[in-house]
Amino acid sequence: MRIGLIRMRYTPYGGAEVFLERFISGLIARGHGVDVFANSWPASSGVSVRHVPVWGPSFLKPLIFASNVEKVIKKAAPDVVISLERTHCQDIYRAGDGCHRQWLVARCAHVSWIKRLAIALTPFHMTMLMLEEEMFKSARLKMVAANSRMVKDDIQRHYGLPDEKICVIYNGIDSQAKAADNASKRAEIRASLGVAADSVVLLFVGSGFERKGLKFLIRALALLKDKADARLVVIGKGRPNEHIREAKQLGVRDRVIFKGPLKNARDYYCAGDIFVLPSIYEPFSNSCLEAMAASLPVITTSANGASELLTGLPYNGVVHDPSDAGEIAARITPLLDEALRSKAGRAVREAVSEYTMERNVSEFLRLVEKIAHEKISGS
Repeated sequence: MRIGLIRMRYTPYGGAEVFLERFISGLIARGHGVDVFANSWPASSGVSVRHVPVWGPSFLKPLIFASNVEKVIKKAAPDVVISLERTHCQDIYRAGDGCHRQWLVARCAHVSWIKRLAIALTPFHMTMLMLEEEMFKSARLKMVAANSRMVKDDIQRHYGLPDEKICVIYNGIDSQAKAADNASKRAEIRASLGVAADSVVLLFVGSGFERKGLKFLIRALALLKDKADARLVVIGKGRPNEHIREAKQLGVRDRVIFKGPLKNARDYYCAGDIFVLPSIYEPFSNSCLEAMAASLPVITTSANGASELLTGLPYNGVVHDPSDAGEIAARITPLLDEALRSKAGRAVREAVSEYTMERNVSEFLRLVEKIAHEKISGS
């Protein structure tokens, strides 16, 4: 089978790209042909990259891409088309970026009325909302694959999609996700960070600091400064200056270490003690999966689809209000105890073991084969 995958551009640190790279590898391993329809995408073995031209101002690029990709797909004619973008020519839409309308609702809950007005009048958001609504109404769309129940509920609440047109396929962790688990590697990385062996390292991995709730975590760190020698290591792409200012004002600047985006971020999991991601809106965090695979206790929010995997696990916390630094700090506090951290880490490692990339690819392929059969039979 020849499978078409739509993604406008490649971002080295994007969660969607992490999924696509793993998914493509799984498809090729199973003998399927793969076409990637993109404006920019790195060449890789077994993949035909079909260039889709894009131009114009940034707020119009998603609209222009959606129009042009349809023309390119008609020429290539793959058997089934899976889009990770809001387009009109896909059989399956993978809602890995979540529901844009819900993201704006969540974002507006944490900003001033002036900022809310600015968001409402931003041309880019207008374009995205228009594309999103048109896509969910498209007759070409056969199925939506959400990566969490939260995203499924968001889409159904805002767009009324029936149950038979939307399913949940959780992200998968690849077989190499386990962090280097040895004392020497841990000591080496912590030394490079200037962190003492007995310090508690809070690890934050994610790009887009506003959406990931970094400022709330910094405020929680300030509440913990008299309880433990805790350090916060921040890995990811974002604008650190405002967070540095906040850390200074709260007296914890010397406890926050910004590393920027790293391709070897996984190496840092072994140096961490607790993974914290207080996201405002997160369809499903791959970094949470990686932390769990590395036996790190996880604290995140109910606005992160990955929190669904933490239900019932000891000492792994789900915060209901991302902006509540006190609640975040309260979830972290029990894990300052090493014995409890160890227990919590074992629990998440066991829980995540079934969410493999192999399982993810298999579930997606069953969906693809179902859609392909329906197209052939005309049902």
